[in-house]
Amino acid sequence: MATKTYVCPDISCHHCTMTIERELKMLDGVLSVKADLETKQVVVEVADESLFPQVEATLVEIGYPPAPEVTLV
Repeated sequence: MATKTYVCPDISCHHCTMTIERELKMLDGVLSVKADLETKQVVVEVADESLFPQVEATLVEIGYPPAPEVTLV
């Protein structure tokens, strides 16, 4: 199992969070999804970390592209 948190700046209402959770839960291998309106974060738990590119592609496809990851130096 692996967990990843995405920041999706386009989340603006509860409908957005419901859509994200519904669409991601339909992917094979996704164990849990929690989208949060206040923080604009989506926490996804998958059976195998190789599924994260598919999760990210789905977020883009449904209109909630994740923000680029920031690397702190």
